[in-house]
Amino acid sequence: MNATEDGRPVDDYVCRFDFQHGWVDLTLSEATKAAARALATETLSRLNPLSLEVEKSAVFDDMVDRACELNEDGPILAGAYYAENGVGLADLKVDSFGEQGVARPTPKDVQPLLLEWANAEVASEPDITYLDLTAGPAVRVQAMLKARRLFGFGRRFAEFVKYAVFPPGLNNLVVVTVTWQAIDQTEALTQLTDELVSTMRLVPVDADGNEITDPNPPK
Repeated sequence: MNATEDGRPVDDYVCRFDFQHGWVDLTLSEATKAAARALATETLSRLNPLSLEVEKSAVFDDMVDRACELNEDGPILAGAYYAENGVGLADLKVDSFGEQGVARPTPKDVQPLLLEWANAEVASEPDITYLDLTAGPAVRVQAMLKARRLFGFGRRFAEFVKYAVFPPGLNNLVVVTVTWQAIDQTEALTQLTDELVSTMRLVPVDADGNEITDPNPPK
């Protein structure tokens, strides 16, 4: 356990982003329909009703469905990007991986794993880059996906960007995944994703989940 300069214990670190306009946080403390509906109600109240080109009820239902689906596997953060007209365009998931006593893999070890999908296959030559973020060194991959439709009839295409981030001083690996099916919006969504991930930071919290300011660097 780490500690701040005034002796307060640091029990964990949480992932934070500066959400630009259009991004909404859909993280649920409990992956239930009731929790998703409550979150959608609160989130929808912040949208500009005059700009919506779809029924408000349709946006609400979309947020509930996305929140439930994105939180199924217990990510540390879930979210989505909504256009000004209320149409949901992209999904965001952030996962943390690490095991006590097991060395963290290297970026080169992780790179091929970022191209593995349970229900889809990479359908284009991936764009792979290594870079340094505020949160730590990272490997970024981007490519097109070909996913299987229900009952195996046909295929649908999507685009994805994944970042594997290696926060210094910690054993955990943080993976940020953004996917979208609006291929015609790829350039804009790619830029929005990269801008969002550039704001990623790890914030220390105490045992109650309260943020702590000015801690010592993690050891």
